[in-house]
Amino acid sequence: MVLKEDIQEKYGIYGESQAVREIIAVIKQVAPTDITVLITGESGVGKELVARAIHGESKRADGPFVIVNSGAIPEGILESELFGHEKGAFTGAIETRKGYFEMADGGTIFLDEIGDMPIATQVKILRVIETGEFMRVGSSQLRKVDVRVIAATNKNLDEEVKRGNFREDLYYRLRTVNIYIPPLRERREDIPVLFEKFVAQFCERNKVAFAGITDDAMQILISYHWPGNVRELKNFVESILVLESGKVIDANMVRKYLRYDFNQFDYSRNLPIRYGKSGEQADRELIYRALVDIKSDLIEIRNLLGNFIEFFARQVSSPLALPEAKIDLKTGTVVENFSLVDMEKRMIKAALERFNWNKRLAARALKISERTLYRKIKEYGLEEERQKR
Repeated sequence: MVLKEDIQEKYGIYGESQAVREIIAVIKQVAPTDITVLITGESGVGKELVARAIHGESKRADGPFVIVNSGAIPEGILESELFGHEKGAFTGAIETRKGYFEMADGGTIFLDEIGDMPIATQVKILRVIETGEFMRVGSSQLRKVDVRVIAATNKNLDEEVKRGNFREDLYYRLRTVNIYIPPLRERREDIPVLFEKFVAQFCERNKVAFAGITDDAMQILISYHWPGNVRELKNFVESILVLESGKVIDANMVRKYLRYDFNQFDYSRNLPIRYGKSGEQADRELIYRALVDIKSDLIEIRNLLGNFIEFFARQVSSPLALPEAKIDLKTGTVVENFSLVDMEKRMIKAALERFNWNKRLAARALKISERTLYRKIKEYGLEEERQKR
């Protein structure tokens, strides 16, 4: 019998919260079967780890585990990547090539970010799930594979179905079993556990010593909202251990390496969650503080809109100047010319820089798909600009 602790250590699904315990229990139940599983949750919560655990504890464990990031593959070549193609099927198809489904035959295919998959491709995915049959691009020969499908998304597929962006029949076929992984801010008791595990792993791998962390520094980590979830916490641990090697981690260091988010939110106002508090009491405090912060943000937005209204009122007498004017958001004054295209480019560039060019987090912040973000990066030549700096 596989114990919960064994699965957690083997696949890195760390935590002591009720949510993590329930996820481990479901993994143990569904892994021995061939049932389709849908894993949902925000980016960075560990959806791939859960998928690996399901595959690793299944009867297919000795077979391949193939990962497909549906959102990162351009729509024009997605079907070729998934199902393969015949030689000469399209320009550039100089040889016959197997797709991911054939590569995963006898094992598991993990369709990550399936919510970004085009409708036309969704139809073919549904057929593979139900019959195991597909055709390569440029071929009329029906092929069959024995593959277990695990899918994941950070989108609300209920809403995507209502908007017509996702097929209802595929959605219900995928969610035979739905494993939801809550964001880190909803299971804060897991943060110290994850921190300790990431520290131990990094120190062992890189042969470095950990001098410790102060209580107030840990309280900041627990109170922080972690928009990048577990992935962000792991990156934070590795960065601070390298850049502050041999030092005891204190509150100032934590604030320094979470600079972006501490500039955006005033964490001196946040009420930290103390180890001795009940979850209900801590939640009430956080909700109260969030309401206070929302009120403050609304006042700032109202003031900002006031500046815009005043500026546009002044421009009524000379409308030709309006399309070319760029506004200083703090003062409402004209500082230089700009266009809507320029504004979009600057917003995308700012989001990429905020997240250290992590395209998944940037796309999520901009509320666009990764595919759209990749297209915009290419359209505006942002990669080239970055390389020149």
